[in-house]
Amino acid sequence: MSVNQPDREILKPLCDRWSPYRFDVRCVEDDKILTCLEAARWAASSFNDQPWSWIVARRQETDGFDRMLSCLMEANQAWAKHAGVLLLGVTRTTFRYNQKPNRVALHDLGAAAAHMALQATTLGLQIHQMAGVNLSIARQMYSIPEGHDPQTAIAIGYPDTTEPNSDEARELEKRQSGPRTRLTLAEQTFSVKWGTPASFL
Repeated sequence: MSVNQPDREILKPLCDRWSPYRFDVRCVEDDKILTCLEAARWAASSFNDQPWSWIVARRQETDGFDRMLSCLMEANQAWAKHAGVLLLGVTRTTFRYNQKPNRVALHDLGAAAAHMALQATTLGLQIHQMAGVNLSIARQMYSIPEGHDPQTAIAIGYPDTTEPNSDEARELEKRQSGPRTRLTLAEQTFSVKWGTPASFL
């Protein structure tokens, strides 16, 4: 298990990206939101199908922001309420070109979200991706049609770098400041047969 630092030199935004639980309570500039969405738009996808959509709620639009917040599980609401932007990621279940099931739609949404995360990092922002979404509430709240599935949520904002001044903030700080651990390449990269580390590692 590797901790904190990559074992090899990689692109700086990959090292600088992290998932804060403490966000500075301020809005994110529209230009930066659009830049993050544009980065996601240029992600690779199977057959260039781009099966993802985003539902966006900006902090300054109070009713819309609270509406999006209500789609999150309670544990996520507690910290995501401070973010500048909330997004809900939605996948289309079939390919546009032949209407057959797209089994890699969720993979492609993940690629788009990764593009977004790296772009956000270069703009002084960070994003925190969440699986903790009440999918049935989200579908109903936004009238998401048949053939499209709500999947994950994203909080975007400026990390709060001030000294924690409450028990809640101190607990969140503790959660986000733990060591960044990753499985080793040998635990993830095989050849010949499953579980046999690739010979070049």
